[in-house]
Amino acid sequence: MNYYNVGKIVGTHGLKGEVKVVAVTDFPEDRFRPGSRLYVGSERREVTVQSGRPFKQFWLVVFDQVSDIDQAEQLKGQEIVIAEADQGELPDGVYYYKDLLGLEVVDDETGEKIGKLTDIQAPGANDIWEVTDLEGKSFWIPYIDDVVKQVDLASGQVRVVLMEGLR
Repeated sequence: MNYYNVGKIVGTHGLKGEVKVVAVTDFPEDRFRPGSRLYVGSERREVTVQSGRPFKQFWLVVFDQVSDIDQAEQLKGQEIVIAEADQGELPDGVYYYKDLLGLEVVDDETGEKIGKLTDIQAPGANDIWEVTDLEGKSFWIPYIDDVVKQVDLASGQVRVVLMEGLR
């Protein structure tokens, strides 16, 4: 089974087992909602979210299996992951990074193969995608409507229009 990182426990909050989580997911409201099944640490200990709420730059999360600060302390520094089967369906036009990486990048106007999508970063307002061209050189494109015209997972292609200076 595949697992995907959704956060890291960086501390405790209060005395009743609440933990501070740095979320690394685009869907913290879903991942940390009551009843969500997650896994903690390298041993993949299954936990169920009792409650989750945003707090400053963190999420404060209580797990059914953690009832006091001593148990919460033992979780500090551990990663939180979700099983692939528990990820759920995404709305149209929204994609998991794992589904995009490796797609062939094609010029939307000429049909010419440009390269492959090799990395995705989320530095601010929009994601940026790294494309490695046929010669092995990399460049970045913004994930905006003016550049990315179509994502077709079934055909394994991303159709783009490269604006001046992107390549």
